[in-house]
Amino acid sequence: MESKFKGFSNCTIIIIFIFTFCFCSCKKLIGVNPPITATTNTSVFSTDANAASVLTGLYATLSQGGFVEGSSGISLLSGLSADEFTLFNGVSNTSTMYYYYTNTLFVSALSSAGTENWSGFYNDIYTCNVAIEGISVSNSLTPAVQQQLLGEAKFMRAFLYFYLVNLYGPVPLATTSDYEVNSELPRSSISDVYKQIIADLTDAEALLSSNYVSADAITATSERVRPTKWAAAALLARVYLYTGDYADAEKFSTEVIGNTSLYQMTLLDDVFLKNSQEAIWQLQPVFSGINTADAPVFVIPSTGPSSNYPVYLSNSLLNSFSVGDERRLHWVDSVIVGDSTYYFPYKYKVAVYNAPVTEYLMVLRLGEQYLIRGEARVQQGESSAVDDLNVLLNRAGLSNYSGPTDKNSLLNVIMNQRRIELFSEWGNRWLDLKRMGNVDAVMSVACPQKGGTWNSYQQLYPISFSDIERDQNLTQNIGY
Repeated sequence: MESKFKGFSNCTIIIIFIFTFCFCSCKKLIGVNPPITATTNTSVFSTDANAASVLTGLYATLSQGGFVEGSSGISLLSGLSADEFTLFNGVSNTSTMYYYYTNTLFVSALSSAGTENWSGFYNDIYTCNVAIEGISVSNSLTPAVQQQLLGEAKFMRAFLYFYLVNLYGPVPLATTSDYEVNSELPRSSISDVYKQIIADLTDAEALLSSNYVSADAITATSERVRPTKWAAAALLARVYLYTGDYADAEKFSTEVIGNTSLYQMTLLDDVFLKNSQEAIWQLQPVFSGINTADAPVFVIPSTGPSSNYPVYLSNSLLNSFSVGDERRLHWVDSVIVGDSTYYFPYKYKVAVYNAPVTEYLMVLRLGEQYLIRGEARVQQGESSAVDDLNVLLNRAGLSNYSGPTDKNSLLNVIMNQRRIELFSEWGNRWLDLKRMGNVDAVMSVACPQKGGTWNSYQQLYPISFSDIERDQNLTQNIGY
């Protein structure tokens, strides 16, 4: 693997060593054996370079795929679960994508449909726990590096738990590297998981640098690929919105929006470029000649959909765009095959290999912060919510909002704008349907159109069958 992490060139064999250790120690969350590798947190985190490489290695692991992007990523699978995509009819009805699309996930000793990324989340959380423990007790790290890396590890743990709790509901809350403790964890309540997420992000915001730093976790850089305090604030704004703390959602989104020296709304074609002015946090490609893993999945070639290009945009999503919305022009493309036109996401445009790296995977961006603040303001009865809505509308070439300004009307408009602005990004539509209580109403219509039958329990994904077998305290989601 040739690393394409600019500023991450100091990644050495220590990453392989550390992640071999972490993976062997936590291949499964439940019922794992004691670590075989003879190492200690003290030795791994004894130098700035080695300690920084642990977090660098975590970002590199995320950038290689898994739940982050590509054919097994949240954007694709949760988009299939919701009403964003249509699945190509040539895809096998025994494939994982088909099960997500028809909302027919199931688990058994022979099937893990819906749990593909469960262990990946916990492997990465284990790495965060090792890092938090090791960095906290190290007495040989440069203080500024120690502070930054501890903030990164806490931010990442919160980030991972945010998606776990939203995809699976109550989940085991592992906050230690102690395999004996982890092997007997029950599921924690959603509120307790969110408390941990907020605690981690609050710590992270205080610890992380205000500026972007490079591989050594201290030198300033223009690369937006390591979390900053602004990334922690942005994720806090989202978490507070999800938990109904609208005052704090507004507060933290305002902090990010107000940092105009770093963040600006850009032209539509520039949003998803590397180091975009809208980017709060991105993931950098790690393989030579590859941009994002999403583009090769979403961008349909002239030959049309196939098992390699399995999805295109649903009619319901396409119909949600207003006439004249330039996001439809810049972020959606199409191919015509025979009498059929297939529309596909075109936010990431570089789908070929061996092309110059011009796009990074967007994780957190400014556009979402305006939507968060607008929604939080509506919930608090503030008329300034319309100003936030207009930022998105104007960037899309549309006029200022002039419709009804009662709470329900504005919430409906903002939720539709979230659907249009954030489509094919990180399962936002799927999570929005659930948190707003609309999932049953929407999916009872959409699911039969996709060939399935909707039941409310399907809004949560099933938990790993093998982990439930190992841990007597772990229970399955209802319905599976």
